[in-house]
Amino acid sequence: MASERPKVAVISGGSRGLGAQLVARFLDRKYSVATLSRSKSEFVNELLRREEANFYWASVDARAAESVQKFANDVAARFGGIDILINNAGIAVEGVLPTMRWERINEVVETNLTAVLVLTQACSRVMLRQGSGTIVNISSVNAIRGHSGVAAYSATKSALEGMTRSLARELGARNIRVNSVAPGYFESDMIASISDEQRQRIARRTPLGRLARIEEVANVVHFLASEEASFITGQTLAVDGGITC
Repeated sequence: MASERPKVAVISGGSRGLGAQLVARFLDRKYSVATLSRSKSEFVNELLRREEANFYWASVDARAAESVQKFANDVAARFGGIDILINNAGIAVEGVLPTMRWERINEVVETNLTAVLVLTQACSRVMLRQGSGTIVNISSVNAIRGHSGVAAYSATKSALEGMTRSLARELGARNIRVNSVAPGYFESDMIASISDEQRQRIARRTPLGRLARIEEVANVVHFLASEEASFITGQTLAVDGGITC
């Protein structure tokens, strides 16, 4: 029974940034945590060196359905189930669509959408067998409001919004909730390259006058994954300081 073991969270992209923050947060709360990525980070290496019994990492190409299904089955066998899936992995690309190389478009679609569908299918199969589960998709304010130069990226995040609402209806009767978090700009590797001038411009457009702290985004993800949000499904929470209001 799920109540007789620690809850199990699967977090994609858990090697750095928001994903690493979420892995650490769930481990601190005594969850069993599994994450997958194509390569290790120093954060993952440190957890593996500590031989954390409740942590599992595997090198998996998240676009490969058979490998991802094996990963989900391995997690369920190791920890006794999968209670939470957080679809966090993704890449940001910029450039106007008419001049963007097809290879770059395909990369963002496969990483931000195809891989999410594959992992969600694999983990939801485990949740269906259990009769319970929670899925949280990391979307973006770009799915809510249009911005020039991010059409391909926005398309993938808008697709996640559609998936969230449809899957909430598909799985609700089996006690599986599906929600999204749409962060605005927050301190992460994705914005490490932007200039101080760009940061100031973003802050001026934001009613709260600053970028989000990474823990502020993680707080909302954790809330939606928790029992405190037990009657919330099919929804998107924007964590953007009011930039889309």
